[in-house]
Amino acid sequence: MIKSPDCKKCRRVGAKLFLKGEKCDSQKCPMIKKPYSPGEKPKRRKSRVSQYGIELVEKQKLRYWYYIKEKQFVRYIKSVTEKKSGTEGAGDQLLRALEGRLDNFVYRAGFASSRLEAKQLVNHRFFHVNGRPVDVPSYQIKVGDVVSVRDSKKKTKNFVDFKTKMKNFKPPSWISLDKNKIEAKSTGEVVIEDIAPPVEISSIFEFYSR
Repeated sequence: MIKSPDCKKCRRVGAKLFLKGEKCDSQKCPMIKKPYSPGEKPKRRKSRVSQYGIELVEKQKLRYWYYIKEKQFVRYIKSVTEKKSGTEGAGDQLLRALEGRLDNFVYRAGFASSRLEAKQLVNHRFFHVNGRPVDVPSYQIKVGDVVSVRDSKKKTKNFVDFKTKMKNFKPPSWISLDKNKIEAKSTGEVVIEDIAPPVEISSIFEFYSR
């Protein structure tokens, strides 16, 4: 069996980041079997981590959580730190921008079991935004936007019996999901308190301020 590099990412940062969908909720999750870093002996005492090391781990956690590359992540950081947006803190602005990505919206709406799968589906032109095809994962969803599965894709294995599969699924409060039409609407602003990534956001900005 081929081991997933995504699972190593979780073990490396010491937090379950739910990168593999259903596997992360099962007993097959490597974070349950091997809750220590790759290459590390399970009983070895961990060495003291520097402040830089702590900040690096927090940065990697959030980047892995949203499944984006370093260059993209840096652009989000720069965008937040360079502009002023009312009284909202930089951390909340960063999370709001990341949550607004189309691939993340697809994941939050239940159209994909992980953000990686959501990114792949977007790349393969599975979705319309307000009736138009969009294949850019970083596309920013705005309040009022409607994301729907293209008719030609509704018969694929991802969406066959979608209503039955999603019977007990509830999207976040800012997303309205129509399980019959297989479409979702952004009905309001992201509720930051409901996101809860396992990350200390302030450490990320400290990392990039060096």
